[in-house]
Amino acid sequence: MAIQNRFLFSLIVSLPMLLNMVLSPLGIPLPGGMWTMFLLTSGVMLISARAFLQSAWASFKHHHANMDTLVAVGTATAYFYSIYAMVNHQAVFYESAAFVITFILLGQVLEERMKRSASGAVEKLLDLQAKEAEVLRNGKFVAVPLANISVGDVIRVKPGQKIAVDGVIMAGNSTIDESMVTGESMPVAKHVGDNVIGATMNGNGTFTFKAQKVGQETLLAQIVEMVKKAQTSHAPIQKTVDKISDIFVPTVLITAILTFVIWYVFLGNNVVSAMLFAVSVVIIACPCALGIATPTALMVGTGRSAKLGILIKNGEVLEAANTVKTVVFDKTGTITKGKPEVTDVLGDQQRVIQVAASLESASEHPLAAAILTAAKQQGITPQAVQEFEAVQGKGVRAQINGHEAVVGNEKLVDSEILSPEWAAQIAALQNEAKTVVVVILAHQLLGVIGIQDAPKPSSQAAIAALKQRGLQTVMLTGDNEGVARAIGQQVGIDQVIADVLPGDKATAIKELQKNGPVAFVGDGINDAPALTTADVGIAMGSGTDIAIESGGIVLVKNDLQDVVRALELSKKTFNRIKLNLFWAFIYNSLGIPVAAGVFVGLGLSLSPELAGLGMALSSLSVVASSLLLNKTKLTTQPA
Repeated sequence: MAIQNRFLFSLIVSLPMLLNMVLSPLGIPLPGGMWTMFLLTSGVMLISARAFLQSAWASFKHHHANMDTLVAVGTATAYFYSIYAMVNHQAVFYESAAFVITFILLGQVLEERMKRSASGAVEKLLDLQAKEAEVLRNGKFVAVPLANISVGDVIRVKPGQKIAVDGVIMAGNSTIDESMVTGESMPVAKHVGDNVIGATMNGNGTFTFKAQKVGQETLLAQIVEMVKKAQTSHAPIQKTVDKISDIFVPTVLITAILTFVIWYVFLGNNVVSAMLFAVSVVIIACPCALGIATPTALMVGTGRSAKLGILIKNGEVLEAANTVKTVVFDKTGTITKGKPEVTDVLGDQQRVIQVAASLESASEHPLAAAILTAAKQQGITPQAVQEFEAVQGKGVRAQINGHEAVVGNEKLVDSEILSPEWAAQIAALQNEAKTVVVVILAHQLLGVIGIQDAPKPSSQAAIAALKQRGLQTVMLTGDNEGVARAIGQQVGIDQVIADVLPGDKATAIKELQKNGPVAFVGDGINDAPALTTADVGIAMGSGTDIAIESGGIVLVKNDLQDVVRALELSKKTFNRIKLNLFWAFIYNSLGIPVAAGVFVGLGLSLSPELAGLGMALSSLSVVASSLLLNKTKLTTQPA
């Protein structure tokens, strides 16, 4: 029977006994008296308390004692003593057993609701998926249910429509609101060749895209599945909690026995009074809050991080992230954008770019793509060329309006047209680890273009934030020393390790681990060994599947600032776990002497019913503490 149904049954059955407590002093007895109370309490014990009794018995058979042991022992003692007292015409305490079960179940019901609200927010994203999409069938776009979309289907998206599945744009462009999946608040401009994510909202453009991932393979479905696994995982600290419980529970039972003996034998109280003190000790000490301190904080922490586009795979990763001393970054695609782009244009910018783009429009070189992109961004139209020719290892040449044009590296430049000023400017660009492209028209040096795989806009700020937190930052790359150091200097990295072969990255990580736990951030297939070797592997969401699979944390937005947020959220979540454990342990420990009657002379005591309510409130306070993680401010707030 579900917890909620067990609670409702226990509450309804216990209400007559509650009325009896109120009306009995007024001379209005409960019909049936003790027999009615016996039948009502028996129902509570058989139906609502059965799960506690079964759990306690299973633990006993395996020579263990768990939290349910204390509930079972306390309520069973009150119930069976009341049967004995009823037969012998003495005072009974059936209501104590019934009320304790009711209060504990109330705490569990509220706890379940809080936990569902903490975990359900991410899963509800699945409900936000489009129900159907316009798919190309037999030359026409027709409405097709989401379940019938297959990989390779061509789908049309109109303004204001939801994107059905993951894919890549084939024609058209638009801006897309991806906030529900990535946490990115600003709409993202999308063009041909860009990826789109299922369940995100299209802006004011119309485009067609090819479906690449459908069903459970979509990014949204994988996020939900990953968060589910993380929220049901256990942090290593939970093992310590379990060990404490193994010692704590028997200690409480011994304390309860001693409480009974002291009150009955040494202080001369009657059996009933001594027994109630003992039962109160057992109930108040039930360490349920200890048991939920870790999983509730873990659930809320991983849920909040998922909303920010940071996927923490399990509790072990979260706890390990809290200990990191060094953060190591791959360069290409992680610190840098992963594709060359024009960073400098010396000379008449318009004319230099136009001539270069005119010649490079027929080239397939990666640098050609960078120049053509720059021309497109600046609205520059390439001119028609004749007699195009590729010069091996140097560049390209062609005729433009009857004049010879040459675009390539400095090897193409004759010494007579290279002035000292141009030579100095080229050298300066090369010192910044930029690739230099010279543009010559009619045997005159028209200008120079600097091209570089530039750092992402967030790289410098993210690395500065990590250093501010006292973390060592390292770049680990297979690129040459000069380029690596230039990029490292631009972003403010502490240490650069260059010329590292893919197979040696894991070895470099092991060397760095001698100084403390290491987090590695990467995105490529060659990063997988390092991601696995590091104490915490952080994979960029734009990376390869194998890199994402190897990482313990996945950054959906491909934003290095999320490295800072991931580590900060991990620290806050782990600190919340420790706070919860401290509060739960102290709450129970302080409640025991009160329940045992140590302060009864001061008028301070606890009946079993109040002890049960106090135990339930202890659990609720821990859940409420965990939920406050949703309100905790991050020093690096998402955009």
